[in-house]
Amino acid sequence: MNKVTITIDNQQIQVSENSTVLEVARELGIDIPTLCYLKDINEVAACRMCIVEVEGMGTLPTACVLNVWDGMVVKTNTKKVREARKGTLELLLSNHDRECLTCMRNGNCELQTLSDELGISDIGFEGEKTNKPIDMSSPSIVRDVNKCILCGRCVNVCNDIQAVGVLSFRNRGFETTVGTAFEKDIIDVPCIKCGQCIAVCPVAALREKTDIDYVWDALEDETKHVVVQTAPAVRVALGEEFDLEMGTSVTGRMVTSLRRLGFDKVFDTDFAADLTIMEEGYELLSRLENGGTLPMITSCSPGWIKFCEHYYPDFLDNLSTCKSPHQMMGAVVKSYYAQKNNIDPKDIVMVSIMPCIAKKFEAGREELSVNNLQDVDCVLTTRELAKMIKESRIDFVNLPDEDFDEVLGESTGAGVIFGATGGVMEAALRTVAEVVTGDKLEKIEFDQVRGTQGIKEAAIELGDKTVKVAVVHGTGNAKKLLEMIKAGEKEYHFIEIMGCQGGCVTGGGQPHISAKDRMTKNVMAERAKGLYSEDTAKTIRKSHENPMIKKIYEEFLGKPNGHKSHELLHTHYINRGE
Repeated sequence: MNKVTITIDNQQIQVSENSTVLEVARELGIDIPTLCYLKDINEVAACRMCIVEVEGMGTLPTACVLNVWDGMVVKTNTKKVREARKGTLELLLSNHDRECLTCMRNGNCELQTLSDELGISDIGFEGEKTNKPIDMSSPSIVRDVNKCILCGRCVNVCNDIQAVGVLSFRNRGFETTVGTAFEKDIIDVPCIKCGQCIAVCPVAALREKTDIDYVWDALEDETKHVVVQTAPAVRVALGEEFDLEMGTSVTGRMVTSLRRLGFDKVFDTDFAADLTIMEEGYELLSRLENGGTLPMITSCSPGWIKFCEHYYPDFLDNLSTCKSPHQMMGAVVKSYYAQKNNIDPKDIVMVSIMPCIAKKFEAGREELSVNNLQDVDCVLTTRELAKMIKESRIDFVNLPDEDFDEVLGESTGAGVIFGATGGVMEAALRTVAEVVTGDKLEKIEFDQVRGTQGIKEAAIELGDKTVKVAVVHGTGNAKKLLEMIKAGEKEYHFIEIMGCQGGCVTGGGQPHISAKDRMTKNVMAERAKGLYSEDTAKTIRKSHENPMIKKIYEEFLGKPNGHKSHELLHTHYINRGE
């Protein structure tokens, strides 16, 4: 690859000729502001905040799409550049709903941060503003086009990364909006509720529908027994809301904070992840031995499940019939736990703390209920939990560590790694390998299915069987793999699919990532590292060795994939493609 020499702010550097000015500036530690730019997702120069001066050019080009050339001289901080950036930002703000103090993104808004950094103190372009109704139709997503800055991030992540394509630019000029086909409400289009549009939105034009008030009311109601569970990925992201280093595991402090919020019991979804492995692992073995539908595909990710229901209903029989872990936990709490503690299941409120907004939709599915009671009553995101902790004035960083409540709080390392792409596959293989061979694994890490590649493949030797597996994250990658299977180009026995890139660690309900962190960190890898560290530190690292899992089968469920398990822990899916 050819090299060229360019000069930026009097610093000379040799770089690849395919580099952009923005990439080179960041390599030199020069901060050029951006608002719409996301590497490999949105590189369209829509916001024009990254303009620079280039010697020999009469206009101010955008650094994010400007390729370098030999001898190029760039200035990023001249008076002309600063004034142009401020003018552009003021124009954006002139048509923006600037109710910052009551905005969900107050203090964590890229537009607000940039306004502060560029010293915006007055808006000189007051005029007509967009005034459209807020779309509250979805149980997961709120759309407020009055806050939209038309950066295009959500459009590109929905179309190019997730391959869903329900968002696009509409109309022209001042009437331009981002929306759905024919201005339909988001509930009326095949949105999979993955929340990746929320994750990339720099403002609050897209946000989760909050259920905080519902939980506060439940905690105040003395007739209710309020149980909470926390997903694996929450513990390595929650700390970011309190300025801790990305990937820091805050499990003990998280448990303490939940008790101080007033929950009656604090359980760990990792226990239900171990339970899922028992059910899913034995389901896979049954299909392998009895000629069941293959490949079997995991069913833990509700965004992926909805994608399959809408776009690939011919693969519905391939899906594991297992409920996702937090739904299994809800079913167990309202049956086994309720019986053991003489509590009427109708008086239990099951709250899930999840890294995912699709879980909000999932919890309301009619088929995820037992005896007319929903398994889970309410889902809060990691961000919503952080808001409750802050509202309660709890000093999270300095809290002591406490343990989850017993039985349904006991988990293994296998349950922990569910939050990272490849984690479900690895956890399943740890158990299936020992069940098939009857021997202890010498090495329990399956490195073949780890990492952040979009599609990973491996052939795993299980005794005299060779099991072909694949791990996929992001529904765009799932689409690629499923098309290859349909074309007869690929053949597998078992596939893990997660709806979000990176798996749950970068789910749509996780803490928003700052512009600086997006530039300097591999977020999915940093958060996953925290989960793998917690796995390594666990005394027990295989689901079938969890003594509390053994206990629940002995006392209540009977056996994996048995009658009782199917009644409580398994489900069916809906063809939404017709």
